[in-house]
Amino acid sequence: MKIIVFGAIAIILLFFANLAWGSVNIPWQDVLAILAGNQGDEADSFRYIVMESRLPAAITALLSGAALATSGLLLQTAFRNPLAGPDVFGISSGAGLAVAIVMLAFGGNIALDDLGVGFLGDAGNYAIGGFLAILIAAFAGAMLVMGIITFFSAIVRSHTVLLIIGLMVGYLASSAISLLNFFSTAEGVKSYMVWGMGSFGNVSNQQMMFFIPLALITLIASLLLVKPLNAMLLGEQYAANLGFNIKRLRIVLLLITGFLTAVVTAFCGPIAFIGLATPHIARLFIGTENHRRLLPVTMLLGSVLALLCNLFCTLPSGGGIIPLNAVTPLFGAPVIIYVLMKGR
Repeated sequence: MKIIVFGAIAIILLFFANLAWGSVNIPWQDVLAILAGNQGDEADSFRYIVMESRLPAAITALLSGAALATSGLLLQTAFRNPLAGPDVFGISSGAGLAVAIVMLAFGGNIALDDLGVGFLGDAGNYAIGGFLAILIAAFAGAMLVMGIITFFSAIVRSHTVLLIIGLMVGYLASSAISLLNFFSTAEGVKSYMVWGMGSFGNVSNQQMMFFIPLALITLIASLLLVKPLNAMLLGEQYAANLGFNIKRLRIVLLLITGFLTAVVTAFCGPIAFIGLATPHIARLFIGTENHRRLLPVTMLLGSVLALLCNLFCTLPSGGGIIPLNAVTPLFGAPVIIYVLMKGR
């Protein structure tokens, strides 16, 4: 219970720190005045920065951290592998490949004629471009890879073999991305690299209407899996004796994991280490594998870690913003090294 209280306090402090600190520092009292709807002149000068930029980024970091951490925990439990994570299964690579096709092969726009639907007549001339095209492509790519992994999960019984299949799918996607980068223009490669560095600041207020419900629904669905997750800790045979259909349970776990990762990757780009490292940090804090406690704590710590990384992305004194994936390894890599050394 104490860790949940401390986690909630840390989230509140880091959330307000994300609103107040940045290239332009805003006094705490002005931040509170803006959130309270105060129309004072001093608060008005900072209103756009807080409401249009920092608040959406902070909410995105809050939910994305919880989603990625939950995804990592579900995969580590399902495959009984401490190094299982969203990146390992090629989900992020699948999203990256789809975005690379849109950016590098189609120039950032998807015309329906390009997809072979010219039979629609004038409707076939309709094109999707900009952030919407990237969003749709990333989500479709992530879910396509998740569909492939789910298909193999119904055939393959071995967790290790399924893990290797996920790695191979990721390598194939990375190979295709390398070829697209090689034949693309310098401008296209630069645009793709910027997306691939990840950012919580890509989600606008209008897009929040889609992002928040998708993330919350999937997080709530994962909380309903506490009992089967605890049963799987004791082995598949034990879980089957309790009445759980192992094959169906594994497919449900993969679908929820894939959806969580797809939502975050589609809106924020691929984000490394949060999904892999956070479950281990949660275990270190509470010292138990009971998912009734472990899953909520993992969600809280995922949000804390994401908000902390987002805060560190902003350089002081107007120094600009550095890529998110340049910060996450600073927190995630030491945790993974510790886990590997501990398991020797």
